[in-house]
Amino acid sequence: MTGHPQHPKLLSPLRFDHSRHELALIDQLKLPGSEVWHRYSDHRAVADAIKAMVVRGAPAIGIAAAFGVVLGVAEGVPIDEVVTTLRKTRPTAVNLFWALDRMQRRAAELANATQHELIEALAAEAQAIWDEDVAMCLRMAEHGAPLLPPGNVLTHCNAGGLATGGYGTAVGVIRTAFGQGHIRAVFADETRPFLQGARLTAYEFQQAGVPVTVLCDNMAGHLMARGEIQSVIVGADRIAYNGDVANKIGTYSLAVLAQAHGIPFFVAAPRSTLDAKTPSGQDIPIEERSSEEVVRLAGVQLAPHGVPARHPAFDITPARLVTAIITDAGVARAPYADSLRVLEAAT
Repeated sequence: MTGHPQHPKLLSPLRFDHSRHELALIDQLKLPGSEVWHRYSDHRAVADAIKAMVVRGAPAIGIAAAFGVVLGVAEGVPIDEVVTTLRKTRPTAVNLFWALDRMQRRAAELANATQHELIEALAAEAQAIWDEDVAMCLRMAEHGAPLLPPGNVLTHCNAGGLATGGYGTAVGVIRTAFGQGHIRAVFADETRPFLQGARLTAYEFQQAGVPVTVLCDNMAGHLMARGEIQSVIVGADRIAYNGDVANKIGTYSLAVLAQAHGIPFFVAAPRSTLDAKTPSGQDIPIEERSSEEVVRLAGVQLAPHGVPARHPAFDITPARLVTAIITDAGVARAPYADSLRVLEAAT
């Protein structure tokens, strides 16, 4: 049996064969040119796929890691060793650590189980994480769609079905808002250096029948000044206790531009992205990736050989620039330390 949530609107980046204990991931580095699925039965290979961004997006990383735990235990590797390997893959996305902690807690509850019982229970837990993420995305869309003002909305990176269990966070809100007639069309930042917006977000909106136009990352201010953008909505990889948001590099710049032009700036993320243990954005670790990902594109050298580049994969948007944070439990507004705590505790 292949485990995947059933919903006509879903686009999911993974599949899991429960009978064979095999994980399949769509290679997001190959989209939209080709749809390539890789199959994994080794947790180390799953860790490599997460590092290389074959699978990316905070919720999707967490789900893939949860199934990676299943594979590792099925290989006979101690669960603590499996979790340690997976924890080292991406430092910023808190969903990764949330999912791994949950898998470890489930294993601890089954200390007296047989190996077969443990594997099956962990597979069911990973599936539950996936199913719950899809449900959270759909609830986020319901809460967030009415907030988007009429006109055009801008989004950055990819916070769609490919970044989650299915449907998406920011992209899901936009899709629902478009279906309800709240917005007219979408601008998608290309999002250098991996072009997740140009490749993945544009692909998802095209598949969903939502009008989308790709922008270079430095075009937003010009269009805001011309009155062509009425709102901005992005996803998040971690949200600190005070409402500071870690998201794909370039998000902070958009938030500053939005404030300068009086445009609302929304963040959409499931409660698994909230990190009560991190007081503020200053405490969020920022992943620095290889400069090769900046100076080269699709195998083509862009910068002179020997010239270095910086690649912080994320930046921090301070809470004061965020109009509202849309979660599966409702909408949080400033002061975020209070509103997020209430939503996090909601059942």
